[in-house]
Amino acid sequence: MTGISITLRLLHDGERDLEQDLLAAATRHRTDHEFHHVALDVARWSHEHAAGLADAGRDHGLDLSGPRGDASHGALAALREKASEALGRRPETGLLLLHDLRDLHLAAARNSLHWEMLAQTAQATRDERLLALVSDCHPQTLRQLRWTNTMIKILAPQLLASV
Repeated sequence: MTGISITLRLLHDGERDLEQDLLAAATRHRTDHEFHHVALDVARWSHEHAAGLADAGRDHGLDLSGPRGDASHGALAALREKASEALGRRPETGLLLLHDLRDLHLAAARNSLHWEMLAQTAQATRDERLLALVSDCHPQTLRQLRWTNTMIKILAPQLLASV
């Protein structure tokens, strides 16, 4: 397996994980309508990125297409929904949102670094298809990073000072 293949697999897994984490956080914080709807929108980007990476993987001898191996997703989603209803807008919910934003930011940062590695490699090897994929997807990952960072800057002072 080549370094490109390894990075494609890592990034594909990272985008799928980020999508699932965004969807879970959107469910947990559905009473915060702004967060909920933006998280759903940017989760779709990660879904699209993973699909593009699966296509690129085929060019490099990888099969990245299979279903997620998370059999417990349905049960966990139901549990998160009940927890979200029970917590509502209590102060603990704000701290949980801040914790989720931190984790989402770190996951997006990891993906961004992998996109950058692929971009540099695509340029060096003159792989136009891979470079086009990176050019389409990496800016959205950077927007995910800016969104989580902005939300942390807005929420942290009021949430951490009031605890």
